[in-house]
Amino acid sequence: MDIKEKDNTHISILVVGAGPAGLASAIAARSANKDAEIVVLEKGESVGNHNLSGAVLETASLIRLLDEARPDWKTIKGADSVLGRVVKEDDVHFLLGKELAVNISFLMKICKKLGLSFGEICNDGNTIVSTSRLTRLLGEIALSLGIEIYTGFGVKEILYDQDNRKAHGVKLVEQGLDKEGDPQPNYIEGEAITADIIILAEGTDGLVTEDFAVKAGLSRKNDQVFSVGVKEIIRVSKQQYALFGDNRVVHTMGYPLWLPIFGPAIFGGGFAYSCGENKIAVGIISGADWKYYNFNPQKALRDFKQHTLIKEFIDGGEIIEAGVKMIPEGGYYAVPRYLQPGTDGKKMNTVGYKNVMIVGDSAGFVNMNKIKGLHNAIESGALAGNAAIKCLKDPEKAADEYTGRLESNFVMDEMKSARNLRAIVARFGQAIGFPLSLFGNLFPRFAMEADYKAMTSRKFTFDTPGEFDKATFVALAGTEHREEQPSHLSISDPDLCINKCDPLFHRACITFCPAGVYEKIGIETRPANPSNCVHCKTCQRKCPFDNIRWTVPEGNGGPRYKQM
Repeated sequence: MDIKEKDNTHISILVVGAGPAGLASAIAARSANKDAEIVVLEKGESVGNHNLSGAVLETASLIRLLDEARPDWKTIKGADSVLGRVVKEDDVHFLLGKELAVNISFLMKICKKLGLSFGEICNDGNTIVSTSRLTRLLGEIALSLGIEIYTGFGVKEILYDQDNRKAHGVKLVEQGLDKEGDPQPNYIEGEAITADIIILAEGTDGLVTEDFAVKAGLSRKNDQVFSVGVKEIIRVSKQQYALFGDNRVVHTMGYPLWLPIFGPAIFGGGFAYSCGENKIAVGIISGADWKYYNFNPQKALRDFKQHTLIKEFIDGGEIIEAGVKMIPEGGYYAVPRYLQPGTDGKKMNTVGYKNVMIVGDSAGFVNMNKIKGLHNAIESGALAGNAAIKCLKDPEKAADEYTGRLESNFVMDEMKSARNLRAIVARFGQAIGFPLSLFGNLFPRFAMEADYKAMTSRKFTFDTPGEFDKATFVALAGTEHREEQPSHLSISDPDLCINKCDPLFHRACITFCPAGVYEKIGIETRPANPSNCVHCKTCQRKCPFDNIRWTVPEGNGGPRYKQM
């Protein structure tokens, strides 16, 4: 059903984003109250299309949520395959150059026994999942519980009453404009949807979340910083898959992103996970505070795939799906909060404000010790859903209730325990920063600057020659947009590109954009191919002059992930 066909567009609980956090919010709310009206808006064409992660999941929060909401959920067709691959072989390697790999798994296990933070990367007993498939399962369960999910509806902004300092709904993106912004015959105005309680679950760098933060006066102690994750699903031979193993995860650090002493020096690492059916997920995560003007995470992935540790398992395989997303890594100090006027230590600084709560990656709930956020997304979503139900009669207390639950929950315990890792590594570099991070909680808060400020004129050296095939990558992501709509990407000051970015950084956005959106046309840099966009928003956060703006396009556009 189209949301515009509803008898009214005032909703008790409105969730923006049908990812794991948003659907967990809705399911938890329904579990607590069978009658509340709960609506979820999703900009993707269908549930799961815009969801990508590694992912290795700690399943306790998910299972608890589903057991309470629908005890028979395990009988749903496909549920066993979504959550059936438990990790039995867990490897961590340090890659010294493109051929040598040192297995340091035993060190991580020793750290785990000693209670040291490095040990949190161990994954024995966790579950390998496809986040897009998991999200589809959650969507199916939500629908079966009577939750309304409307796909293909992008949200443009929060509707906020400055006089009363309260959000009262959201405004949808217009549809049916031509490239010049003029209405076509199929034009549909962006409708206002009002709600008592709003849960923001857009994922990383959510536009509505940032809009709300500005309007409501939320702030962060540190700038949010990001990594860029690029992932491929590769179908390999039966022999290669058997050699790799059916319940195995591999994480790496070192090559190609950083090596001691002589560099390069980029935060991050690679991974390879079993996916079943002779498929292996291979990816690399690169800290977006890279300083090299010519760095491209996709080319780094290509080098990683050529390493002898990985190559034998995937050589000759077929890439059947690919995708990219940003990961919020700023940690505890980058969570957006409303600072209570006259804070005296007794009042809480809320994650949201009044009747609006922020969950999952929108809030930045990624534990950098574990390199995980999916379990925190589900748990924070469930906490928000329960808080919403408790505050239905007094919606303005929702953020207070939610934050109180967060502060007494493992989510905030994890965020606090990992609060300084990313900042210490950013300040001291990997060789010194990683050992220091073992004692990270003894350090005061280190300020972190936005990623775009890190760019320099230094050059990164890739080992695999040639350009990366971005056109094929876009096709493998299944990306589509209506061609005639206005571009959802804009360059604020074109002269900056010509006079400063070109001579200093050689128009870096053309290089790092994974979808080939940006081109040099004449003397200008333009978002020439907006329909290629995979919605990672790297351009908005990595342009060295903070000169690119990403806005929400018409609904139904973007990637169409199936196995990510």
